Amino acid sequence: MSPPSLIDAHPNLAGAAPVALSYELFPPRSPAAADSLWTTIGELEATDPDYVSVTYGASGSNRSTAVELINRLVQETTLRPLAHLTCVGNSPQELAEIIGELLDVGVRGILALRGDQPKDGGNPADGSLRYAQDLIELIRRVEQRRSALLCAGKVAVGVAAYPTRHPESPSEAHDVEVLLAKQRSGADFAITQVFFHTEQYADLLARARRAGVTIPIIPGVMPLTSIRRLTRLGELTGVEPDPRLLERLAAAGTDTERLQVGVSATVDLANAALDAGAPGIHLYTFNEHASALEVLDKLALPRPRAARHNTSRRTAARRQLAS
Repeated sequence: MSPPSLIDAHPNLAGAAPVALSYELFPPRSPAAADSLWTTIGELEATDPDYVSVTYGASGSNRSTAVELINRLVQETTLRPLAHLTCVGNSPQELAEIIGELLDVGVRGILALRGDQPKDGGNPADGSLRYAQDLIELIRRVEQRRSALLCAGKVAVGVAAYPTRHPESPSEAHDVEVLLAKQRSGADFAITQVFFHTEQYADLLARARRAGVTIPIIPGVMPLTSIRRLTRLGELTGVEPDPRLLERLAAAGTDTERLQVGVSATVDLANAALDAGAPGIHLYTFNEHASALEVLDKLALPRPRAARHNTSRRTAARRQLAS
């Protein structure tokens, strides 16, 4: 029997990893929305997140504005963009061109998604990719061809995970099998879709680990502060938000009280995920920073020192403005 290696003898050599933090943004739809978005980006940048994801419209409907936003993030901020990319309705050649364009502007992380099926109920065009795992494999091929340009580096590829059954899936077990297939195709990590109940992330994690999924599964958490948004997302996901939370939000007498109720519920959701072993938190911002930063302040995540310093400084400044 060979003797244990130095690493085996010191399992905690690297210490505990800090909790990852990321946000989701979407490209602005108007000049006024762009101004508001860049205010939000400035506020979020001060928290020193590990990355920010940038959404991509169905069949690339907002491709130009998404790439423009990503390019500005790379050129004008310290933020690292994670570019969403969908494959339904696009040929491998088209997608390879888009992937190359993203890499050329400095993107080193891509969230590979299937995307929505055609709204007219028809089938995607012949030759187009059908599944996220096909897109993952294509990303890896483009990466391999560009390995010299990337200094033999590796593009981080993320995928979606579902705490509750996907609307088109026959079962939660099938969803986990799909996640496992994405891992086998080369996915590095997963971000969950929104969920509304504290036990749902832990349940997903347990089912995924039993099935052999080993990649990090990061909970995607939405600030639970808007009744309209909660109701709409509940319809899209097929998961009913907690009726008691909706009642408390409706009973709130002021916007400030409603914010407090929603932030408290969101913090409970995020803490339950962290207690279950989540490696980080991904906040769906809807291009608004106020509620996301309130959630972050109350979570007190074990972040690198620079992030804690920036967060404390920002909190002090906000308190000074409020006084």
